[in-house]
Amino acid sequence: MKQNLTVLGATGSIGVSTLDVVARHPARYSVYALTANTQAEALAEQCLCHRPRFAVMRDEQAAEQLASLLKASGCETEVLSGEAGLVQVSKAPEVDVLMAAIVGSAGLEPTLAGVMAGKKVLLANKESLVMAGGLFMSAVRDSGATLLPIDSEHNAIFQCLPVDYRGVGAAGVRRILLTGSGGPFRETPIADLAAVTPDQACAHPNWSMGRKISVDSATMMNKGLEFVEACWLFDATPEQIEIVVHPQSVIHSMVEYSDGSVLAQMGNPDMRTPIAHALAWPERIESGVASLDFMTTSRLDFEAPSFERFPGLRLSIEAAKAGGIMPAVLNAANEVAVEAFLGGRAGFTDIPRVIESVLEKTGQFEPQDLAAVKEADAQARELAVSLLQSF
Repeated sequence: MKQNLTVLGATGSIGVSTLDVVARHPARYSVYALTANTQAEALAEQCLCHRPRFAVMRDEQAAEQLASLLKASGCETEVLSGEAGLVQVSKAPEVDVLMAAIVGSAGLEPTLAGVMAGKKVLLANKESLVMAGGLFMSAVRDSGATLLPIDSEHNAIFQCLPVDYRGVGAAGVRRILLTGSGGPFRETPIADLAAVTPDQACAHPNWSMGRKISVDSATMMNKGLEFVEACWLFDATPEQIEIVVHPQSVIHSMVEYSDGSVLAQMGNPDMRTPIAHALAWPERIESGVASLDFMTTSRLDFEAPSFERFPGLRLSIEAAKAGGIMPAVLNAANEVAVEAFLGGRAGFTDIPRVIESVLEKTGQFEPQDLAAVKEADAQARELAVSLLQSF
């Protein structure tokens, strides 16, 4: 039987790659709903290709534009708008699989809605676990949802773990090794980082990603958020996870066992691999990704990350150790600072400065519900905006 799929964030890089994989398997998957933020023209093209039942624009004005475009093209896809529309297509009874690929905190509520409805959730929105890890994982357990990681690193770890995995220390697992490329500034003199431009920060050497995620990769904040996410996904403490810089992005992450064995998942740096793995799990399907050519992969380098070069990474690890609301505050401050950098209102090295200042000015507590998370998120954003005005 075909599986009905909702793609949250369909016009982003993960969404586009997901639809590429889905198109290769028309007998297995049917697109139920596609969503985007403001890119009405791009979503209209996807709707004409995949003919979903629903299309959702987070922005209401963009939704009106999309409806007009689809009507003119004779497409019968129904257009919804706002967060209510996102939640509706995430938890709809007809949906079997939810690809959660909205970037940032905006993806939390619709992703959580899919989890609470017991869906098979393909998690590319790491902020859901960074912001509300305890609440999110409790919802997974209570609903019986299937949660599968899409980030290449977490998907690699998942593939390297035993079927009966119950946490680090169980089933012979000693530690998790989370790899990262180090981004475009791994060897740039630290003194030169203050002059980095948005275009330079978005020019990742290995991966094709959106601008926000590209900046996060350049600061290694993306790896820091993944560190927090890995703690929740794999029931691990911060001390049981080690970050390893691997510039070639061929080994996507590793798991070390108590007998000294290290299992690594390898492949070309193409997100269609983890997407296809999670879509078909526990089966395997064609992804469209070329075979890894070992003859041209002449070397695999590894090094420890520099916290001086990447202070955001240090802040992320500290937030993971602190727990409670701190990872959500970290994420909120980072989103505001990155937006300011991309908009020319802050420098590259201002990003970790803002994050650290917001964390220092925030009191620690354990959020009891989503409302508390959202309130702390809003307060952290307000504080970050205020701090940026003084830089």
